[in-house]
Amino acid sequence: MRTRFLVVVGVAFAAAAIGAQAPTLPPDINPVTLSRFGPVQPGDLDQAAQKIVDARTNRPNPGPGPGAAGAYSPTTSEGRGLIGRALGVPTGEKFPLGNRIYQLVVLITAREIDQQYEWSAHEPMGLRAGLEQSVIDVVKYDRPADGLAEKDATLIRFFRALLREHRVSSDLFAKMIADYGKQRTVEMMDLAGDYWVVGTMMNAGDQHLPATRPALMPPLPVNGRRTN
Repeated sequence: MRTRFLVVVGVAFAAAAIGAQAPTLPPDINPVTLSRFGPVQPGDLDQAAQKIVDARTNRPNPGPGPGAAGAYSPTTSEGRGLIGRALGVPTGEKFPLGNRIYQLVVLITAREIDQQYEWSAHEPMGLRAGLEQSVIDVVKYDRPADGLAEKDATLIRFFRALLREHRVSSDLFAKMIADYGKQRTVEMMDLAGDYWVVGTMMNAGDQHLPATRPALMPPLPVNGRRTN
């Protein structure tokens, strides 16, 4: 009886929390996922996709985050997961250059696509990984990379150029390879691409933050950003 009572109280508390937050959400945002991509319903998937889902033994509960959109394409989400598992998403424990650089690449990517959900998760992770607040703030506020450690500055300039201008100069490419090597540069581009794909999906779904997670990334103008 006590267990049943606690379950009922817990469900009521969760419902009350959702109900309290719902009036502040746009009408197309699902109150469970806080996204335009609500939990998958019967008939949302074709037979091939549903077969993959039915075969899974571990099905995470629907909730806010990157899984909301990915649930609608189980085949491709499994493919993206290969990169994540290889690099140790989301903590970078398998990343060859270490978690500090891992988090810096993720933060640059999140900033370039203005992805608040990714940023608000990875700024605290970056700090725990030894990424200095001064370096984070250069990315967060789109400041010049001048004055940072040389390799940090190179990395920021490289990914700003790649993700913002969609091209990299010969000199900047050569500097990136000199600082990190071709293998590590490609691994970092894989990492950025993984978070770029997931982040743009969340942007399309207008992913909102849970009430318990503060928004740490300020808005910036789309045009007129720095390129150095």
